[in-house]
Amino acid sequence: MNRHYFVTGTDTEIGKTLVAGALILLLREHFARVAGFKPVVAGMQRNANHQLINEDLETLMLASGLGLPATQLCAYQLEQAVAPHLAAAQIGIELKCNVMLAAYQQLSRQVDAVIVEGAGGFLVPLNAEMNLADLVELLEIPVILVVGMRLGCLNHALLTVAAIEQRGLKLAGWVANGLHPQMPLLAENLRSLQERISAPLLGVIDYLPPELQKSGNTPYSLSALEFAKKSLKLP
Repeated sequence: MNRHYFVTGTDTEIGKTLVAGALILLLREHFARVAGFKPVVAGMQRNANHQLINEDLETLMLASGLGLPATQLCAYQLEQAVAPHLAAAQIGIELKCNVMLAAYQQLSRQVDAVIVEGAGGFLVPLNAEMNLADLVELLEIPVILVVGMRLGCLNHALLTVAAIEQRGLKLAGWVANGLHPQMPLLAENLRSLQERISAPLLGVIDYLPPELQKSGNTPYSLSALEFAKKSLKLP
């Protein structure tokens, strides 16, 4: 069993964090210390104590249960909720892949397994020359693709798979995440993807019940992660 995976998605807001958190819970059944890692987050809010936090990082910390600070789980925390390279430019810095790689390596030495969650889609720019896919090559870990099941997902999923394979990266599997309570022809869309993606389908997550839905810029609850976990298997 592989100990480290990179979770990417067909777009932003399609459930990468939900799947990443659920995968952490699954890995915790096999390893004592499992952490989530984000190379970069763009979008911070103030909590009740007026501290800047990020909902994705809060979810990963909740899933891991290790009590590690957000600074160890993320190389760059940017306040503005825009594309990471643009958020960095607004405050006069450049995102560097070697900084992200070093942060991941340091964390991986402290734990048994790591789920790395990307930002946005697979080819999101990090700076003028490199994008998220370049970082995945440096990480040298298998990729799990989250497909947000909605109109347009076939094209987005197959383009992302092609980009992953073009770089010679291992696609360990893909997850179908329900984004609507009643997507038309869901079974037919799933079958179309299974016929065209050679990597295994690791699970189909139903649309979260109302009581498990996130409220605004808040982290997922542990109950929501457990709900998703029940529908997943590890590669």
